[in-house]
Amino acid sequence: MTALVVALGFVVALLAVLVAGLLRSHADILRALHELGVTEDKLGAIEATDSPAFSTQPGVPQPRPTEGEPTAHDISGATPTGGAARVAVQGTPHNTLVAFLSSGCLTCRDFWEAFAAGVQLPGPDTRLVVVTQGADHESPGAVASLSHPNLTVIMSSEAWNDYGVPVSPYFLLIDGPSGTVVGEGAASSWSSVADMLSRSAADGTNATPSSASANRAKGSVREADTDAALEAAGIEPDDPRLYHQPEDSP
Repeated sequence: MTALVVALGFVVALLAVLVAGLLRSHADILRALHELGVTEDKLGAIEATDSPAFSTQPGVPQPRPTEGEPTAHDISGATPTGGAARVAVQGTPHNTLVAFLSSGCLTCRDFWEAFAAGVQLPGPDTRLVVVTQGADHESPGAVASLSHPNLTVIMSSEAWNDYGVPVSPYFLLIDGPSGTVVGEGAASSWSSVADMLSRSAADGTNATPSSASANRAKGSVREADTDAALEAAGIEPDDPRLYHQPEDSP
């Protein structure tokens, strides 16, 4: 009988040690979560949904939706001379080619010069708009020196975030009537961009919302062609020419 009592006491003591260890581990986990800014309320919100909402760090663009056609956003910002500007790209009777350029990117310089000299856009109803990042990333003076009086240039970091632009130079072809992006990609020369535009036109650039999905399905082919053009020009994904910032930028 005495042996049974001793054994029972030993088992109870062992369980007490295990429970104490579990409680201590739980406390350590909660303490670590609190240090990361995760409270009990946030944990409850995560547990209440089957698929928690995806979020990124401040300043990092949200990923483009994978379902359906990407919706275009009107572009608002400042001119290089300090004025306010807004360009409508959705719900318009014409198409818009948006060129995301930088004043310090060496590859972008070729596009600035080509646009100043004049380029042949696809169709009579395609408009060209150049978008740089805002004054927090770009020098207005440097952008103004590269701009041409007949070229529409808007400085807007918000537009870069809206469209999730990964590098410069980067181009988007927007179908105005449907308000969707029907072609996009990086390019190292205007001939590469013209080839992308001609392919979009062959696919049916003036797309309706239903036919736009078919055009988007061919985007992987255009993307592969763009990658091949960049590789042929000796430009790799981490090439500093894609990311160089102007020396006089803040």
